[in-house]
Amino acid sequence: MNNQTIWDLIFGPTGSIFMHSMLIVIIAMTFIVSFRLLLSRRKIGYFSIIIALCILFVQHAQLIEKTLAHDITPVQEFIALLLKVLAFVTLNIGIYQLYNATRKRDFVVFVLFILLTAVVSVSYWFAPDWLQGSEDHSGLLRPLGMELYLFLLLFMSFLLVNSRIGQNGKYQLMLTVYFTTHTIHMANVYLFDSKQIALKFLEQTIPFVFYIVLFLFIFERVIEIMQAIYNSSITDGLTKLYNRKYFYNRVTQYVQQRAPVSVIFSDIDNFKKLNDTKGHHMGDQVLKQVAQIVKEETEDSGICGRYGGEEMVVLVTNPEIDAAGLSERIRSRVETETMVTLSMGYSMFKKGVNAEELIKQADEAMYRAKTSGKNKVVGF
Repeated sequence: MNNQTIWDLIFGPTGSIFMHSMLIVIIAMTFIVSFRLLLSRRKIGYFSIIIALCILFVQHAQLIEKTLAHDITPVQEFIALLLKVLAFVTLNIGIYQLYNATRKRDFVVFVLFILLTAVVSVSYWFAPDWLQGSEDHSGLLRPLGMELYLFLLLFMSFLLVNSRIGQNGKYQLMLTVYFTTHTIHMANVYLFDSKQIALKFLEQTIPFVFYIVLFLFIFERVIEIMQAIYNSSITDGLTKLYNRKYFYNRVTQYVQQRAPVSVIFSDIDNFKKLNDTKGHHMGDQVLKQVAQIVKEETEDSGICGRYGGEEMVVLVTNPEIDAAGLSERIRSRVETETMVTLSMGYSMFKKGVNAEELIKQADEAMYRAKTSGKNKVVGF
């Protein structure tokens, strides 16, 4: 008796209702996260995902109703299928919009998919005469067009969306899980007349993986946004080096610990003349080139930043690195690899010197390099 009860709970109507109810809970959690993101980010992708989640919520509520009623009319079956297809299309549009601005071309593609979905859905009611047979036969073939259309959507999603978004691994897993679930559903309906209990159980449980991965997908997007906000607050937008405030704070941190650090201060020679003669676009390109060289040379030895205008600074945190030698390597590479030169000064931390004074000393050394011929390195 107990075994029969457990069997009924897992594979019977009660188990089916429980599975769909749990999926609704996960959908609701994903909805809450997406809604909060929509309010804070105002991005259309979250709106599309919210629409898809609402459709999924209604779809699973309808499946619970179907389980309780033990029967379903053709109209109810059509609505369930249409909701399933629309949810998939809208969800993938939303995922694409999270990582891409919606251009006119994209909007046209979205509309075409919606129209194609509407055309395919008509096949549910207007099957060709040569496919019609007994009532059971017609009932089995009626949803076939929309079921096969989902396979096409899966393929197109992998082809068009996967290569244009972040978190490709999670997205591929979502598509794979969805494909597996839909394949199991098709096999159970068209090969086993929906009588394989094990396949039905898999069809109900595997979607948990899909919705959990979807929730993690949205949640990780939150983390990506937070990281992007943090990075933008500590880095310079043009050169991607640390900004002045962050650099100064790090120098203060090391100086307070009395660490044996050095500061290198550099300035691009004749940069104003370059901007005036070649244009600001060329000036920006030069800044990027110099910044990249500074970043490459200091990767294992310290922290580099843009202090202001054409001034770039380095905090040498590795006591084994000679500030003079590092400065000379940077100066030499800039002279060789770009159309500009650098005047550079450096200063080493001494007891009693604070962060502001250490940076000022390096700045003064750079100024002496600038006023004594440029394109050289001078120590404080």
